[in-house]
Amino acid sequence: MNKHDATNSPSPVQEQVTLRGPAELADALPYLLGFRPTDSVVMVALHGRRGRFGGRLRLGIPRSPEEWQPVADQLAEGLVSGSERRGRRPEGVIVFLCQDPSAGETPADVMERLRPFAQHLRTACGARDVPVPEALCISDGRFFSYCCPDARCCPADGNPMALPGTSVMAAAAAYAGIQVRGSLQEMEARLAPWQQPRTEAQERALDEAAGVLVPRILAGTDRDRVGQETLDVARRLVRRIQRTPQAPGWAEADSADDELITDDEAASVLLGLQDRTTRDRAAEWMEGPAAGSVLRLWRALSRRCVGPYAEYGAAPLTLAGWVAWSTGDEPSARVALGRALALDPEYVFARLLHQACNEGLDPETLRHCLRRERSSRVAPGTAASRSGRQTPAEPPAARRNAPAGTARPGASAGRSRARRRGGQRGTRAGR
Repeated sequence: MNKHDATNSPSPVQEQVTLRGPAELADALPYLLGFRPTDSVVMVALHGRRGRFGGRLRLGIPRSPEEWQPVADQLAEGLVSGSERRGRRPEGVIVFLCQDPSAGETPADVMERLRPFAQHLRTACGARDVPVPEALCISDGRFFSYCCPDARCCPADGNPMALPGTSVMAAAAAYAGIQVRGSLQEMEARLAPWQQPRTEAQERALDEAAGVLVPRILAGTDRDRVGQETLDVARRLVRRIQRTPQAPGWAEADSADDELITDDEAASVLLGLQDRTTRDRAAEWMEGPAAGSVLRLWRALSRRCVGPYAEYGAAPLTLAGWVAWSTGDEPSARVALGRALALDPEYVFARLLHQACNEGLDPETLRHCLRRERSSRVAPGTAASRSGRQTPAEPPAARRNAPAGTARPGASAGRSRARRRGGQRGTRAGR
């Protein structure tokens, strides 16, 4: 249960389209989520006589069949209780199982292998008096129905999915301005740590930065200065990214952003962001013309959390999720926050943002709090103070007066090299 993101916010297109039959339901799924789910179970609540889409929930398919029944119970309970908290119990649930074939498998093999999981999900919903009128398996461009026994419309080898962009849901989504941001696998790849051989230099830089910065942070007396230095480097990187047009295509754009950041710069910012106060100040960069460049920076830094520093990625991933949510990209926000929680399930900032995003809350409430916090540090009478807004490219006019939060020593045994170099334990106060 390591890939968890859910939403209870209905899609804007659901009021415009009537879907009939398994084919149209299968084609609609990417538009309901904002991405094409991979290796996922998706459950969508239905409300009212006409079956209006409501809350939805996505989770990675457990690898072990022994987990399927308890996971099915948890998912059914989560979707039903979440809907009830919002005032309306679902009248039904649509289930989707999305998984491509492994070596030697066909899509039909995948469908049969996952059939017991589909049955557990249907039984778990039925036990809560919520029927499952349709359960679909989507695999390698084909879809299968677990509920329709008619081979004339639902043959044993499945039906081909509609060509992308040709379905009724695609037309309605295009009209409403809804985008599908690629597959879940592609979205997660943008946030995944580098792999060998490019990790060695970055890991050395992280070791060296830890040896220098960790003692300064833990000593307490120099902690504010480290935080200010971290934010200064981050501002410089944002300005650099702003000056560089984004390349077309995700892979090309991310590779170009990676080239803009040196290993030493990435290491110094990543170590500094493990301090909660510094991370919270960085979270103030969530709007305005620079927000897109800030998001590119946090994504790039999440890719630099390599080797024993993997769990350091919780901070930039959470910041990436926050900026994405603040700027209206909820699917990307859930993916980033889900990855942060997979690294550290107890990372409080990620948990709170993930819950708020999933519950359909307005990010403006948190934006207002962060603007107020930022304004309290700006010298009276300055332009930034009067506007209540400040881009990361603008240096702050005054430092925060409140003492920094308490550092939490890192738990990763893999940071032994950093401890040997620095003579002290690694720090992560980013919860």
